[in-house]
Amino acid sequence: MLEFKILKKSKNSNARLGVLKTSHGVVETPVLVTVATQAVVKTLTSEEVKQAKSQLLIANTFHLHLKPGEKIVKSFGGLHKFMNWDRPLMTDSGGFQVFSLGFGSDHGVGKIFKRDANIRPIRQAQGRPEQVEGRMYANDTNKKIISKGQQPRNVKITSDGVFFNSPVDGRKIFLGPKESMKIQQALGADIIFAFDECTSPLADYEYTKKSLVKTHRWAKICLENKPTKQALFGITQGGKFKDLRIESAKFIGSLPFDGFGIGGEFGGDKDTMIKMIGWTIKELPSDMPRHLLGIGHLEDIPKIIKSGVDTFDCIVPTHYARHGYAFTSEGRLDISKAKFLNDKKPLDKKCGCFVCQNYSRGYITHLLKAKEITPLKLLTFHNLYFFNSYIEKLRNDIKEGRL
Repeated sequence: MLEFKILKKSKNSNARLGVLKTSHGVVETPVLVTVATQAVVKTLTSEEVKQAKSQLLIANTFHLHLKPGEKIVKSFGGLHKFMNWDRPLMTDSGGFQVFSLGFGSDHGVGKIFKRDANIRPIRQAQGRPEQVEGRMYANDTNKKIISKGQQPRNVKITSDGVFFNSPVDGRKIFLGPKESMKIQQALGADIIFAFDECTSPLADYEYTKKSLVKTHRWAKICLENKPTKQALFGITQGGKFKDLRIESAKFIGSLPFDGFGIGGEFGGDKDTMIKMIGWTIKELPSDMPRHLLGIGHLEDIPKIIKSGVDTFDCIVPTHYARHGYAFTSEGRLDISKAKFLNDKKPLDKKCGCFVCQNYSRGYITHLLKAKEITPLKLLTFHNLYFFNSYIEKLRNDIKEGRL
């Protein structure tokens, strides 16, 4: 099923080197879990995802329930066979959609609420704020505190679960802890997550406390309905409130989960986020794997790893690629800019990926300006390879006592 072994603990921080053993192979930790929302890493084949050094993927339970439906996936033999991925897989619980399709959509905010974003918004074609690393950057208007008893416009949260309006066809969908377990069992990932409510950064103390009671009760129901062949991770919540974070970590940590996810919103800045992660990790069992949900910008990764996180998922490398950005040893480059058209250098001369070995910045810029789809694949592959190579180096730094 699942085995986790810590190979080395850092003497300089809480970082640790480990291995996760599943029926579909071994994962070296700490590691970035590549996001494959709809059973695909956008623009890449499963073979290319392997070549980009990805060890572990996470797919989205809510979206796969909408299309094609877990029954169809199961008829193919589960997600691994459906998407031709023979390495370990995670599925989330649908708990993030309670927030993203609810209060997150209502107020245009995300897991880290920032009044003054340090990057310009990347907007979708229809003009809605695009989600980046769990954050949504939007105009700071009409913000208000969410109080106990309030409900989002398009989602109804009850004590038993959540009613959604399907973004595909508008039909009513109910998702609760039992339903989430049933769907995730059919999808067949190696590691699944308990159903929870991811609260908004605009939620006040009383709302967050009441939400925590639901999440804790749902965690027990998930354990009662746990599929026998899959590892189940519990999710801690508590918002920005230290006592609630500690309470949740102690409660969820006391239950017989196979590992633990750190979820919810993470305050107003990255320093606060690291403190919140620290409050939680201190209360979790030290010998169990810890997963950070939806966070992993490049500059955050060393801090996340030093705090004691083993696995973390993030859309940044693939999302930015589809908007023309390349991550390099020189920093993040907007390759869509005309100034790169005459640039004969690779994206990163220090990178060993096939893109940097064979294609110039100028060529990729040309393809972007010609609105071809190939540059999205090239940038996605490079960014994933760059992130995974960077984390590979950090694992070696732990091994050698430098981190």
